Formats: sequence, structure tokens, C-alpha cells
Amino acid sequence: MSEGEHPRLILHNFLSPAECKELEFIHKSCSTIGYRPHVFSTTLSHLIATNSPHLIIPFVSIRERLKEKIEETFGCEFELFIEFTGLISWCRGASIGWHSDDNRPYLKQRDFAAVCYLNSYEKDFKGGLFRFQSGEPATVAPSAGDVIMYTADDRNIHSVDEVTDGERLTLALWFSRDSSHDEDSKLLTRLSQCTLHGLCLPLPASTNMYWFCPHRDVSNQDMGFDICFARLQLLGFGVHSLQGEDHSTDASEQLMGPLQIAKGGELLTRKFANVLHALQVVQFYNWKASELKTSNVENDTVEAISQPQLETINSLKSVFLPDENLVTTTFGYSCSNEDLKESLDLTGVSLAVTSWEEYTSKLLKVLLLSLPQWKTYQTIHKVESD
Repeated sequence: MSEGEHPRLILHNFLSPAECKELEFIHKSCSTIGYRPHVFSTTLSHLIATNSPHLIIPFVSIRERLKEKIEETFGCEFELFIEFTGLISWCRGASIGWHSDDNRPYLKQRDFAAVCYLNSYEKDFKGGLFRFQSGEPATVAPSAGDVIMYTADDRNIHSVDEVTDGERLTLALWFSRDSSHDEDSKLLTRLSQCTLHGLCLPLPASTNMYWFCPHRDVSNQDMGFDICFARLQLLGFGVHSLQGEDHSTDASEQLMGPLQIAKGGELLTRKFANVLHALQVVQFYNWKASELKTSNVENDTVEAISQPQLETINSLKSVFLPDENLVTTTFGYSCSNEDLKESLDLTGVSLAVTSWEEYTSKLLKVLLLSLPQWKTYQTIHKVESD
């Protein structure tokens, strides 16, 4: 650790590649518009609010490990509470100037920060270097699995260079000595209001939470795109809404109800509950493609697109993705693998549905097992199963 004037620590490979990939899957299938321009975020409270509380489970042991390491490093064992946990991605144009993490009256409770990198500088994005104003190291090039820990006060003033290409993915946590800012108790209140049974199908938040505008002018619908729609498009999939026949449905609501996905002149016959459901399955497929079994594929899962269906697909695209180039410049990486986009197909999505349901059920089971103990101790921690 860097001692004295600038207390900080950098640990390499703190997160495994598998942990990084799982958190990337969660972020790319659940994120909303972030707190700064060109930034997207996924908070734990948002996962609960959008009926995906089970997706908190992959964070549990990581949060515990980070808290223990921070307490050990900075000599404050059993003193800290996790104040905030969030996945944050920085896209082209995102940056932040010199600041400390407690530099606002409403942030004074923050004592320590931990930033985990989920992908790597130059490999997945360009720009986005992390810089400390003084002390060593002066510059940190993000590498998947690495974590930086530092005090949140003015001993560690830092900045992030502008991202010039790709999407820089991080898991950020802040820690406080003030128990009134304990994130766990707030999350447990929300979790106790959830109905946890059966399969959790995600429910989208309000549409404006997914509408990205490069210049923050949400009133100008032509200058922006829906990020759920865009992330499907980036992987080569279009959307066919099944609410198209109902002309009373407002255009912005078309992604909130039943829909199908399309690719290359074909349509997957399977229906999804809403765009978030489709996106979670497709991103799960993108994450697990190499592991999915290719057996038992039914031939009737895919059909040719009719002319009326094509018109619906194109009209949705004109509403939710008026400027395709903006999506590419925001999320796309010039060195990204076009072969990947080509390798993902509708038959694979059909296979992924079952695997996604098994994954969801498994996490939900762990959540249901853990919740009684979490409530008893008022902390979110790893519960050993019998």
C-alpha cells in the first residue's frame, strides 16, 4: 500500500475473469442512463425495482471481500458499512475532472472507495485512464479483475480521461463509518416488499430511464436512442412488437409488452414479456454462447418474416433507434469482433432461453435461502447452504 500522504492500494486479479463476465452480463442487460453524460449505471436497488432481485446474488461475496480488504488495508476492522454498490460504464465522450469522492455536502459520509475494472484498456476501450493528482502510482490503466482502493478525501484527488472508443466497465463501491448510510438496510427494506416466487421476469422501469441523449436534451426524441433496443441491435437483433395491432398503444410503450426478436429475414416464434426480458436472454446467450448445448433444436422456432412484420420492425427502429451511427459511436468499439455478431443466431437465442431460466431459478433459490438470515442480521452476506 502507498503509505502516508496518499493512502491507496492497487490489487491485480482481485476478481476472476468469470466474475467480470457475469457482472458485464448484468450491466449490459439491466443498465439505465447514468448520473453523468455518456455514463450508464446499474444499482442494486434498480435490480430490485425491475423485478430482478436475484441478480444481487453475484455481488454478495464480492462486496464482502472488498469490505474485508478495505478494513484490513486501512486498519478499520468491523467499522465500515457499504454505502453504495453500482456497475458503471463509461462510453465515448465520458470523463471526469479532478475531484475527491466526498467533495459534495451530501457525500461527506464517504470514507473509502473501491473501483473494480471489469474490462481492459486498449483491448475493450480507448482512453479512460484513471489518474491521481499526486502520489504513486500517478496513472492506472484499467485491466479486467484489478481493483483500486483509496480514501475518499482530498488525499486522493483523481480524474478519469475521456473515453474515446468502446465501453469502460467498472464496479464501484463506497464505504462509510456512518451506519445511517448503510446500503444493506435500505436494500433489505426493498427486498422485503418483493414477491419472490416462480420465475422472475424483468419489468422495465419508465422509458425515459433508457433513453440516451448525447446532449442531455430528452425532449428531442430524434437525438438519441433507447439503450435496451440499441444493445440488441449491436448484437444484430431487431424487435417485432406484438402490440402493433393495437393502435391505441403509445409508441413509447411498444417495448413494455410482448415482443419477438428478428435477425437476417427471420423471426423467433418465441414471445418475450418485454424488451428487458429479451435483452437479458440475448445478453446471457452472448455471455454463455460457447457453453450452450446445440442439441434438441426444434425446427419450428424460427420463421420467415412477413411484409407486415418487417414494416413493424422498421417502424419500431425508426422510433427507438433513429440514428444507428450514434449507437455505434457511443457503444461500439472499432476493434470489436464483427464475427461475434455474425455467430449469434436466433436458434442460439432459443437454446439460451432454457439456460437463462435455469440460471435465474438457481439465483432466486439462493436469494430465498439467504433472505431470512439477512433480515435477522440486517446485513447482506454469503449464507452457506446445507
